[in-house]
Amino acid sequence: MFKKSKHAPKAVSSPETAILLSITYPIKKLRAFIKRLYAWTIKWAAHPRANLALFSISFAESSFFPLPPDPLLIATTFAKPKKWWRLAFLTIAGSVLGGLFGYFIGYALFESIGGWLIRTLHLQSGFASVEQLYIEQSFWAVFAAAFTPIPYKIFTIAAGVFQINLLGFIFASLLGRGMRFLGVAGAAAFLGEKYKDKIERSIDLISLGLLAIIIVVVILFRVL
Repeated sequence: MFKKSKHAPKAVSSPETAILLSITYPIKKLRAFIKRLYAWTIKWAAHPRANLALFSISFAESSFFPLPPDPLLIATTFAKPKKWWRLAFLTIAGSVLGGLFGYFIGYALFESIGGWLIRTLHLQSGFASVEQLYIEQSFWAVFAAAFTPIPYKIFTIAAGVFQINLLGFIFASLLGRGMRFLGVAGAAAFLGEKYKDKIERSIDLISLGLLAIIIVVVILFRVL
C-alpha cells in the first residue's frame, strides 16, 4: 500500500464542484492581485512625486492609457486628506489636458496614431457609435463620457475626428471630469478617516464591483 502524499491534489467530488472551482479560482487570484496593486499604490501615494504620477496618469488616461486615475487619487487623498481639493483639481487639469491631446490625435494624427490606438484598445465598435451621438448632442455625449465609466478616450479622439466645437468640448470635459474627481476625492477625504480600514480590507471586492459596472456600461453603450 502506498501512502497518500499530503501534497497530492484533493479529488473533485462532482462536476458542479469542478465548475465552481474553475470560476472561483481566477477570481481569487484577481482579488489577490488587486490587493497587491492597491498596496503598491498606497506606497506610491506617499512618494514625493505622487502628484506628478497622478497628473501623468490622468493625462494619459484621457487619450491612450487604459487605466483610470481614480484609484491613485483615492490613495493619494488618503495620504493627504487635507489637500483633497488640490489633488482633485490636479487630476481634473491632467485629464482635461489629456482630453485635448486626444482631440489633437483625432484631428491631426488619426491615420497614423488614432486608428492604431482604437484597434489596440479594442474600441472599434464603441468608436463607430460615437459619430451618431455627436450628431445628436455632442456636449452631453462628452459630459457623459467624462463623468461616467464610459471610455473617455473614445470620445476625445472621436471629437477631433468629427471636429466638434472645441470650446464646447473643453467645457463639457471640465464639467464632467470636475464633478467626477471632486466627488471621488471629497468622498475619500471625508469618509476615509472613518472608513479607510474597511475600504482597504474590501478594496478587492469594491474594485471587482466597479469593474462589473464598467463592463455593463460598455456593453449597453455598444448595444445602444
